[in-house]
Amino acid sequence: MTVSLRPHHLLCLLTYLGKGYTVDFVRNYDRIVERLNTGEPLRLVSGPDDICRPMLKEETCHCHNSSVVERDRLAAAEIGEVLGCEVETGGSLPLSRRRVDDLRKAFQAGSIRSACAGCEWRRLCSAIARDGFEECRLTAS
Repeated sequence: MTVSLRPHHLLCLLTYLGKGYTVDFVRNYDRIVERLNTGEPLRLVSGPDDICRPMLKEETCHCHNSSVVERDRLAAAEIGEVLGCEVETGGSLPLSRRRVDDLRKAFQAGSIRSACAGCEWRRLCSAIARDGFEECRLTAS
């Protein structure tokens, strides 16, 4: 199988340590991280992805909002600069330990955080980065 991700969720994965909107959301996120950690391929999508799935049934789901689409655009551009490749929907993006480390360094430095503007998780993610990404679940072999 392949994990479907929207571009800004690549940033979210960097700081994920088991917190989320609901119990179902966290359970689903944990499964996705496990799949990525075992080397399952990642395909970039436009719009809701595998991480969004538990949220889609809620009335207040933000996954289709224009602000989230803009987050994806910003994240794709900045991630592409760090990795030296085109990050576009429909394409695959192999995750390796080195790529995750490179993205975390850029995240920690603030150079790939434009997509995080206005996100309710921004302060938590900033604290996680400041603490060196301790206990984050994405390892990417």
